[in-house]
Amino acid sequence: MTANIGHGRTDSATRFIAASTDVIYHAFVDPATWTQWLPPDGMTGEIYEFDARPGGSYRMTLTYRGDHPNAGKTSDDADVVEGRFAELVPNDRVVQIVTFQSDDPAFAGEMRMTWRLSPADGGTEVSIIAENVPTGISKEDHDIGLRSTLENLAKFVER
Repeated sequence: MTANIGHGRTDSATRFIAASTDVIYHAFVDPATWTQWLPPDGMTGEIYEFDARPGGSYRMTLTYRGDHPNAGKTSDDADVVEGRFAELVPNDRVVQIVTFQSDDPAFAGEMRMTWRLSPADGGTEVSIIAENVPTGISKEDHDIGLRSTLENLAKFVER
């Protein structure tokens, strides 16, 4: 993967979650939990590789369930995502460099995703900043996906 950070659109989302930074951080570094909360609504996930350490990588497939209005980036119903962990700061932030496996140049390049965990009264403020979002991902769809993932994370750690 070559660095291509700093060009393109930036999207973000934030949500209060009634759980400690420690509980939330552990959901980020445990591959068994990723498929339970990371896929946005309407998708499932499967992890193939997962090495949660700075410089470590992961590979996963996100598959659309049922009818969906948008085609996948890798195939009609799936997105194959490859990433690496640029930073892992316990209970504070997770920074990932993400690429999509696609023949479509609209999905090319590396997207930097920074997840910040800020302690708040009764829980944690979780924010996602996605930099260099591929042009093939519409802002509206990405905003919906980011909010959905935060909702899933909240449901997972607040139970």
